[in-house]
Amino acid sequence: MGFTLQRSQLRRKWYRIELKATHFFDRLGLPDNQKLFLLTLLVGAVCGLMAVFFHVLIKAIERNVIRHVFIATGWRQVVLTLLIPTLGGLVVGLLLQFWVPEARGSGIPQVKTAYFLNYGRIPFKSAIGKMTTAAISLGTGASIGREGPTVQICAAVSSFLGRFFAVSRRRLMDLIPVGSAAGVAAAFNTPIAAVTFAFEEIIGDLNQRMLGGIVIAAVIASAIARAFQSGPIYTGVQAYGLNRPAELIFYVLLGAIVAGASVFFSNTLLRLRLIFRQFRRVPGWTKPAIGGFAVGIVGLFAPQAMGGGYEVLSDALKGNLTLTVMMTLSIAKIVTTVLSYGSGGSGGIFAPSLFIGAMVGGTLGRVVQAAFPNSPTAPGAFALVGMGASFCGVVRAPITSVLIIFEMTSNYSLILPLMIANAVAYIIASWLQPVPIYEALLIQDGIHLAQSKPTAAALHKVTAASVMTREVATLPVNASVREALDHAEESSHHGFPVVDHARRLVGFITVNDLKRCVAEGNEESSLNDVAVKKVVHAHPDHTLDTIMLKLGQQELSLLPVVSRVDPTRLLGIISMRDVVRAQARLAAEEGNRNGNR
Repeated sequence: MGFTLQRSQLRRKWYRIELKATHFFDRLGLPDNQKLFLLTLLVGAVCGLMAVFFHVLIKAIERNVIRHVFIATGWRQVVLTLLIPTLGGLVVGLLLQFWVPEARGSGIPQVKTAYFLNYGRIPFKSAIGKMTTAAISLGTGASIGREGPTVQICAAVSSFLGRFFAVSRRRLMDLIPVGSAAGVAAAFNTPIAAVTFAFEEIIGDLNQRMLGGIVIAAVIASAIARAFQSGPIYTGVQAYGLNRPAELIFYVLLGAIVAGASVFFSNTLLRLRLIFRQFRRVPGWTKPAIGGFAVGIVGLFAPQAMGGGYEVLSDALKGNLTLTVMMTLSIAKIVTTVLSYGSGGSGGIFAPSLFIGAMVGGTLGRVVQAAFPNSPTAPGAFALVGMGASFCGVVRAPITSVLIIFEMTSNYSLILPLMIANAVAYIIASWLQPVPIYEALLIQDGIHLAQSKPTAAALHKVTAASVMTREVATLPVNASVREALDHAEESSHHGFPVVDHARRLVGFITVNDLKRCVAEGNEESSLNDVAVKKVVHAHPDHTLDTIMLKLGQQELSLLPVVSRVDPTRLLGIISMRDVVRAQARLAAEEGNRNGNR
């Protein structure tokens, strides 16, 4: 009881801070576009600092934990190799189970969900939780990357800042790709690739209205990151070039091989993730520990496959690894990454996909070099091109995959081989596995962002009445703005129908609307004076395709459902999440029908 009261008091204090921030922002007297510009500058700066701190935290844990595996010898090394990843997985599993479950996985699917379904709302706790769990995972040997978590951290930061200054729902949604671009720019030191990533992976198309903010945040975040880590991530990489046109044949072959490896990697990860989720004989919090123990077993034979592997990747790009080592690591990295991610850990697949591509490419480069001893073929060049092709085959962001290699290595001499290998990898991987990895992960979680035609067609058969929430949190029309905001503090909702004493619908208001009213000095005003009276609503017989059209056209996240006979009679409320859950159910039923044919 005391803890709950203390938590409530802290929440009230925080709300007062938010109100002061909103009041300050409004008193600037700037147009909305200039306010958004200032907010974008702030997002870029804060995201850059958060990314730098995240990187420093990872290095600190690696230096004090996993480093002991590589400097130990004999039986001590065996014990530490098995023990450290297991304990790291156990700690991460406990944190994910009991503190921050939204920090599980890479972070990109969660960001896409927030952008498309939650209108940009990401709890700030997920940023802190993601930073903590991913740093522990990497620092104890899990085979994951820091780049995906950085995107989720920065997207959560941008969402937090948007809510802190009470921006509109549309503006809050726009801040998600802005923060995501800042995260990629700071993690890779690649501002140009960060911009294309935001459009290719988060937004899904070229939205010119958002271009300016994304570019500004990416540049600022990258500049801050470079202030602490200057130069390219992979230093000492030679300026490889195309030695002769005939080499393009081998780069085409490389694209095809990497495509197969990318699809194998993605499918294996998805299958093992599903197996772990269905395995209920052990508690969920122990599963990352099981994955960590398995990673340790692989680490006994290939310790370079543990952790992020950035130093090993640099050696591959310089051509310093032998054929046997690269062949071994090509397989070992797939195994350790699938175990780390599939068991329910916290971390990304950016870096592992680059690592796998580099090892596969370097292997082919060594084979070509051995087959043609007098050829000037460089294995490092094949490793470099393999990185981009693998990223393209796994993530399916072809433009980003080219630019990110250029910016990370400062090597622009292999543009033709890189583009050819990427195109081949993209075409073959898309043919073998039409659904990209992040969409496949969301589908596995029952979330369908992209509508398939059969499911979209089936939406016209499902009515709002069958999926809406009937117990609706409302606000009384005679309540003051202050009273309404106090009530909202105790609720997880961000939008409320306003009703009279007979529960007849008279308006609608959001938490941000209430904050702006307080900031403007209208906290004693009645909701009857400030609520939106012309409420966009749905009827119980409306089909879900109509609901989705209304939500999209009006840029809303939920709709009150009212009686067709009496529009003031509130029957329920329907949100985009309700529609998506229904769509997922329809897709599952359709898949079962197809599987039984």
